[in-house]
Amino acid sequence: MDTIRVLIADDHQLFRDGLKALLLSAPDTEVVGEAATGTEAIGMAAESQPDVVLMDLQMPDMDGIEATRHIVRTSPHINVLMVTMFEDDSSVFAAMRAGARGYVLKGAKHDEMLRAIRAVSSGEAIFSPSVATRLMSFFAASRSVLPEEVFPELTDREREVLNLIARGDSNADIANALTISVKTVRNHVSNIFSKLQVADRAQAVIRARDAGLG
Repeated sequence: MDTIRVLIADDHQLFRDGLKALLLSAPDTEVVGEAATGTEAIGMAAESQPDVVLMDLQMPDMDGIEATRHIVRTSPHINVLMVTMFEDDSSVFAAMRAGARGYVLKGAKHDEMLRAIRAVSSGEAIFSPSVATRLMSFFAASRSVLPEEVFPELTDREREVLNLIARGDSNADIANALTISVKTVRNHVSNIFSKLQVADRAQAVIRARDAGLG
């Protein structure tokens, strides 16, 4: 079994110690470093190249969102798991847009935390049950407000993608928002262009906004 190399980034020593003890108790995880600030997290991630970074949302000098964005941009193979007490929509979506692979609350049970670490280390996306419920409710509400009669030639998912395109989101933003790969988004975009008979993204945005999307 390959060992999962983990970097802990949190400004509270007591919480770092708790996570470290948990990881030391698991046979397949190894702590390769601890950071107390966002800047330290970036530096240590670049140096140790962990498989997973456990990232707090609020830290001194640079928050976890910005630190995540930097780490994912410079080392795309590093998987970031947000571990925080905040579960509001803005925090969750900011973390997803920054490139986090998962979002777990600090009150999570030990087995849930370990399961999340193992999941993101293998490239999966994972969220605490309460966060997952909020995400499902959000996207269900988003689907309900899209005019169903608009662009009937598109599938529901293609209509969702077009709505986000009209909002100005990039392919990477759309992938994070819908929890799908960038390659899948590109395929959807290509299908949308073909079905709407538009040449590029700008024309698609115009068509979509004229129809009330975005």
